[in-house]
Amino acid sequence: MKTVTAGMLGCGSITQQRHAPEYAAREDVEIGGFYDVDQDRAQSLAQKYGGKAYPSPEAMLADPAIGAVSVCSPNHTHASLAVAALNAGKHVLVEKPMALSLQETRAILEAERASGRVLMPGHNQRLIPTHRKAKELLDKGAIGKPLFVQCSFKHAGPESWSINKSNSTWFFDKSRAHFGVFGDLGSHKIDLIRFLTGKEIAAVFATLMTLNKRKADGSLIDLEDNAVCQFRMEDGMPGIMHFSWTNYGQEDNGTTIYGEDGVMKVFGDYADDIVLEMRDDTTVKYHVGTISTNTNQLASGVIDEFVTAILEGRRPIVTGIDGHNTLAVLEAGTRSAQENRWAEVEY
Repeated sequence: MKTVTAGMLGCGSITQQRHAPEYAAREDVEIGGFYDVDQDRAQSLAQKYGGKAYPSPEAMLADPAIGAVSVCSPNHTHASLAVAALNAGKHVLVEKPMALSLQETRAILEAERASGRVLMPGHNQRLIPTHRKAKELLDKGAIGKPLFVQCSFKHAGPESWSINKSNSTWFFDKSRAHFGVFGDLGSHKIDLIRFLTGKEIAAVFATLMTLNKRKADGSLIDLEDNAVCQFRMEDGMPGIMHFSWTNYGQEDNGTTIYGEDGVMKVFGDYADDIVLEMRDDTTVKYHVGTISTNTNQLASGVIDEFVTAILEGRRPIVTGIDGHNTLAVLEAGTRSAQENRWAEVEY
């Protein structure tokens, strides 16, 4: 049986709750080791899952035993580590957002082309079975021609998820995160909208707000904790997105698509996965599977797709171009908020 030996750069919550256990669950994966600036974290995970704690990223990337790398470090390191790993001949899974600028994503894509290795950004929503079923229904014309899309991703904020469970999280540090909630949660929904519609977002009008999240000294963080973004697809279809780190109630991760013949609600009703409310007053419900929340972690499908793509020698379902095009929307939205106007997305 072919196997993949995986290393993880960064040992925060995403590694501890997703990458490490999902690699460990596969018989065709051997965990080679971990690196983190906090060596105790790396050592702890190595003791739990096997492999070793590397003293530096360079040491991991220089190890010929490592065939694949998960980049799970803060956002500002994604591009440099992804490029270095690809240049070292490793397959690369990089968490979202893939980079901080289109210049960086282009460098990653060039390293991918030169290396011939698998590159996959960690956009997990298009891998969720319920979203794949929604895509199938839309492609079959279940609600007719889509007319408008709205979606939300809102929870209590990264301090409830991150490793130190406090407002000292790197997600609140602009020098390391670069984006606030727009890049953190928005990345997922932007990619999902592209997947469900099969089209690119052409223009955006975004409002980025800081309403409630505070630093340790009590002052508001320098990044947005709420983002509202109107958008227009390349075929002219409009839509709206709302992302929030200040939802202190039940997590909201729903998508609604309004079509000529009915409405599709995906995770809009906690009792059902997909609900079609048709123009003729009939209702159809599809029970496919639930979605992860910060308090109910489920297998993401990301590791399975990454490893399978490596072993089958094919491109993954989520490609580097998906990471690049999602970042292009984030850049346009940031520019729109700064200039208070519609911004064309420059791919």
